[in-house]
Amino acid sequence: MTMKNGKWLFKFIIVFIFIFVVDQAIKYLFLHGFEFKSKCISLVLTFNKGVAFSMFGFLGNNLKFIQLFLILALFVYFSKEKILKIHPVVSGILFGAAVSNLFDRFVRDGVVDYVYWHCGFRFAIFNFADTMIDLSILLFAYFYFFKKNDKITL
Repeated sequence: MTMKNGKWLFKFIIVFIFIFVVDQAIKYLFLHGFEFKSKCISLVLTFNKGVAFSMFGFLGNNLKFIQLFLILALFVYFSKEKILKIHPVVSGILFGAAVSNLFDRFVRDGVVDYVYWHCGFRFAIFNFADTMIDLSILLFAYFYFFKKNDKITL
């Protein structure tokens, strides 16, 4: 593998590790007592046993194995369809964040969440990895709908 052919893999791994480490570092702060409360937003530690909006919490310990399978299946699909090569940065963001949340499920028995918006309406509690997953999906949608024929790769 030449450097040119492996450049996408290098980008993917660097972004994957960066997102994973940043997310775990932020969670470390909350696991060790950091919190902030204000009128509209609170940064407080909570463990989510489900997925978005605590759905599927009833699956208990099985949820982490289902998510592991889904992440692996998505990775295989991205590899087969060459999405990893075309968009290594966005793929690195997505998988780094997904694996970080999955890591929480295996190590902490729930995803560490901490951002709670409660100004005007109460919103689900989320974390940096959740935000990065949302960002990656928005970027994939943007590239799919608006940049199909362009040579832009992220």
